[in-house]
Amino acid sequence: MMPEYKIYLGADHRGFQKKEELFDLIKDCHENVIVEDLGAETLDPDDDFNDPAIAVAKAVLANEHSFGVLVCGSAHGVCMQANRFKGVRAIHATTPESAQRGREHDYANVLCLSAEEDGLDVDQMEQIVKAFCHSRQNPDERYARRVKRLDEDVKD
Repeated sequence: MMPEYKIYLGADHRGFQKKEELFDLIKDCHENVIVEDLGAETLDPDDDFNDPAIAVAKAVLANEHSFGVLVCGSAHGVCMQANRFKGVRAIHATTPESAQRGREHDYANVLCLSAEEDGLDVDQMEQIVKAFCHSRQNPDERYARRVKRLDEDVKD
């Protein structure tokens, strides 16, 4: 049986509409999955990507059995902001395969998606989210070693 886990969603104004649509697609995807929308709650053209990225990163760190999904125009800003938190491993994925590799090899726990008009449609996003959440971390020592180094303090 699949263990219960949470998916925390967040988006800025450029990702707001796709986040809303994605929430509707995944909110009932499995009986053991709880999807929580951490904002933005309304479309605000003057908001910043930082706030939803911070909220999702903090929620993921507070709940071991969770994933984050962030949507903004390019996915770059939310990815950079989320990765500022030690223990968050945010990736920008554009295919189910890249999302799966990010989970398996890099133990990613936050998925960042681009909402650009020439980017992904919401059905593609759904497939990427499902691939991300259904993938398991590869337990090989080399992957665990690499991921451990991500949280080390870097010195000049």
